[in-house]
Formats: sequence, C-alpha cells, structure tokens
Amino acid sequence: MFLQTIDDESATDEVAEIYARHKAQLGFVMDATRCFTARPGLLPAYTDFMDKIRAGFSLGMREWRLITLIAAKYIPSTYCSHVYAKQLIGDLGSKEMVLAVHSDFRTAGLSAADVEMLAYAEKITQDASKVEQEDINRLRAAGFTDVQICDIALCASFRCFVSRFFDATGAAPEAIFLDPDINFQTAMTVGKRF
Repeated sequence: MFLQTIDDESATDEVAEIYARHKAQLGFVMDATRCFTARPGLLPAYTDFMDKIRAGFSLGMREWRLITLIAAKYIPSTYCSHVYAKQLIGDLGSKEMVLAVHSDFRTAGLSAADVEMLAYAEKITQDASKVEQEDINRLRAAGFTDVQICDIALCASFRCFVSRFFDATGAAPEAIFLDPDINFQTAMTVGKRF
C-alpha cells in the first residue's frame, strides 16, 4: 500500500465494525477495503454505497462477476481480475471456461444474452462516450429490462472507479486470490504486476 492506512489494531468505530465484518467473512481485511482508510470517513461511505448497489442489483452475482472480469481486463486491473476470476471458476465450472471468457467472451460458449451484456460492459469500460441507442436496443432484444441495463452500466462504471483507486493507492491482490496455476495467474495479470 502506498498510503498510510488504518491497521487492524488501530481501527475504531465504523472502521472497526467494517473490519470485523470482513474478517468474519474472509479471515482478513482486503487491501481493497483498507485503502479507503487513508481518509477514514470514506470507508463507511464506500461500504454503504457498495452494499446498496449489490443489494439492489437486478442480475445475479454470476453476472456481477462476469461484468467485473471484463471491465477489469480493459481498465486494466490485475487486482480485480484475480479476485473475480477466482470466484468465477465456481460460477462457470472450470478455469478453462474463465480463461475462454477472459480471452474472448464472444466465442467462449456463453449465451447470446451474456455476450450482449459483456459487449455493453466492454464498451462502457473502453469508452462510454461511444455507447449509442443501438447498444441499448440490442440489450432489450436480448431480454434485458431497463433496470437490468442500468445495473450493467452501474457495475461496469463502478469497477472503473474502484479499480483505478485501488491501483492509485497501491492495493495489491492477497495471496488467497492468486491461483497456483502460473498460466492462469499470467492471464489474469492484465495491468500492474505484483
């Protein structure tokens, strides 16, 4: 971490509560959480916003992870790529499928709806100014509601913000998220090397 942040022993009030929740879930506090404590009041605001986005997310966690993986590739965010690729192994059934989606989601054997969703997320991440009505029409034709389209945009755009913040503050992927398969690790190292 590039910045001075709050360590576990120094955490108080809301920061201590958030750290305790994360330790109960993961056994540790991720750098992705800790980096917000360079300004301690940010962590509760970020956590509340993140919780509200996810609680109201109209698609499933599989879709959240797929969108995030594709966004992370183009940001590029090694941290988020490793974290979400690891989680997607269970969602997609194998590392090979995760690698196929990461390499080219259009030819990986996903549903037509998944491909449209990820094409939209990809365009948002690369250059949202290029999104046009036709992109929305294709998503609607694939069966997405406007609320779901909003959530795809929100998930991809949110990832652009947080992933860049993680890199800018020096957050690094924890060892638990680094797959022992060196080829998988190399594929998910899309930006900064750790």
